[in-house]
Amino acid sequence: MDASVTTQATIEALLQETRRFAPPAEFAARANIRDPRVYEEAQGDPEGFWARHAEAELRWFRKWDRVLEWNAPWAKWFVGGELNVCDNCVDRHTQTWRRTKAALVWEGEPGDSRVLTYQDLHREVQRFSNVLKGLGVQKGDRVTIYMGMVPELPIAMLACARIGAPHSVVFGGFSAEALAGRIQDAEAKVLITQDGAWRRGQVVPLKQYADQALDSCPSVEKVVVLRRTGNEVSMRRERDHWWHELMERAEPTCPVEVLDSEHPLFILYTSGTTGKPKGVLHTTGGYLLGVHLTTKWVFDLKDEDYYWCTADIGWVTGHSYIVYGPLSNGATSVMYEGAPDWPDKDRYWRIVEKYRINVLYTSPTFIRTAMKWGPEYPRRCDLRSLRLLGTVGEPINPEAWIWYHEHIGGGRCPIVDTWWQTETGMICITPLPGITTTKPGSATVPFPGIAADVVDENGNSLPPNAGGYLVLTRPWPAMLRTFWGDPERYVQTYWSRFPGKYFTGDGARRDEDGYYWIQGRVDDVVNVAGHRLSNIEIESALVAHPAVAEAATIGRSHPEKGQAVSAFVVLRSGYEPSDRLRQELREWVAQKISPIARPDDVFFCADLPKTRSAKIMRRLLRDIAEGRALGDTTTLTDPRIIEEIKQRYIEEGKEEA
Repeated sequence: MDASVTTQATIEALLQETRRFAPPAEFAARANIRDPRVYEEAQGDPEGFWARHAEAELRWFRKWDRVLEWNAPWAKWFVGGELNVCDNCVDRHTQTWRRTKAALVWEGEPGDSRVLTYQDLHREVQRFSNVLKGLGVQKGDRVTIYMGMVPELPIAMLACARIGAPHSVVFGGFSAEALAGRIQDAEAKVLITQDGAWRRGQVVPLKQYADQALDSCPSVEKVVVLRRTGNEVSMRRERDHWWHELMERAEPTCPVEVLDSEHPLFILYTSGTTGKPKGVLHTTGGYLLGVHLTTKWVFDLKDEDYYWCTADIGWVTGHSYIVYGPLSNGATSVMYEGAPDWPDKDRYWRIVEKYRINVLYTSPTFIRTAMKWGPEYPRRCDLRSLRLLGTVGEPINPEAWIWYHEHIGGGRCPIVDTWWQTETGMICITPLPGITTTKPGSATVPFPGIAADVVDENGNSLPPNAGGYLVLTRPWPAMLRTFWGDPERYVQTYWSRFPGKYFTGDGARRDEDGYYWIQGRVDDVVNVAGHRLSNIEIESALVAHPAVAEAATIGRSHPEKGQAVSAFVVLRSGYEPSDRLRQELREWVAQKISPIARPDDVFFCADLPKTRSAKIMRRLLRDIAEGRALGDTTTLTDPRIIEEIKQRYIEEGKEEA
């Protein structure tokens, strides 16, 4: 084969990481999963593996007739089985000692707090189920939820699940326009929202945005409004109702609906960079098994644990690992309403100390931000309650992993770096903390029962350390079933590029130990003079420099090389931008990875543009570097950041090249 063709078919993997961390002996001795033979068991009989755990871990009204019906790319799991997600997450725990156990522990940004036991949750969910029924919601009707991080959000989700009404949660940071598009696509009958939400001491006027959206949403018949911040809102007669008033009148008991295993549980829209958002559809039985088992095994949950996932429930991480996974396990799930730096940059660490959090699941973006702020903030707090750390959202740079391990975990906590997607529903590549030796920056190996591969352009498996495309090679219980109302797009997006294989859209390499190193979205690969390089690897090299807290790299057009690497760098406290440091960072990357990867530009900025799901918006940085108009910025945590970068980039030109 021509050498240039080979290069084009793979993503070059140049970053080397040799540090290893075995599970601490004391942790391994108590771990939920201690026997590595679980992988062989699952590999030898995947359907039998999933079936055994479905029977042992979940409560069914009727056992299934068939474990899997697979007509690629269409899957049905536990065919003929009947259950209810709310019954598994709430009702069954109220029949045990867990009825008085804390289910949700919530802290509001202003400092107010609430604890809901499982029997409290049971009471609230039943009442709200009757509220929905009273508003005309029937099995199969869609309900859109547009709320901040308040306990009423999981209550509303569980109530929908209880009566068989698929919910569509729309992240509370989305604009009225984004909300309208999602309501229209789902043809929602009811919208649940609140007057406002707290964010950095300010009120986000959710009801105002909802009203703007509803001007173009004729399917919505009723609106339920939670009073949270007390800001003035308009209430349309007949259509709008206060949450507390409806709850006061609602009957206290509501039986669970017996649902087919494949009954739709929720629609969650992914905000793609182009085209209209895709309504990812997840169903009941397979999804619940996937999130239940991964929560129990990956986070090694014990009955006494306080578990905190810092995500927003508006994203899939919150669905799977704040609500459904933890609650089906009878765990205590902590929720926080606001920003990590309000009123100060130690807010997360104060929450860990206050509630004696045992398991913390957060994003690499936040970890890098905490690195930028400096270790003095976690040092203010007692973090000794932590015994396990997790990361989610994007690949974690090795140096950020080490910082997390040392400054947050005190060098004693295993780290579970998890890879999965909205579409997969559940964690798919991850360590099992009692048996997996971890490597900083690697998500390690597929979860038992998950089959993955790294392939070239033609779908052929690649040898160790060759970068290519990450695929999943057989169905798994929590996989998406389709796009709501658009099955053709589902097939085209995930199943057309490599027939019979699910194409994740991510680049990856697999090392000689079978460990997976995620290289980011294949769209985030830069092609320098025929070499396809992972932006994640270049960014990891930059973050390994003692001056750098965060970095984002992109490929911009170059007349000779095709693309040139542009690096946007956020410095740690105590370091100042300079031409000398700029040159030092360029040479540092050349030394750490390869001269091929040396950035042409290094641009210093105060922060990077991030979505509220903690992902860096490299697309917007590409727009700036190419001189294009900025695309949609509504999902950014702070849209002002990208405007500031653009202004400074224009002022400085490319003098650093």
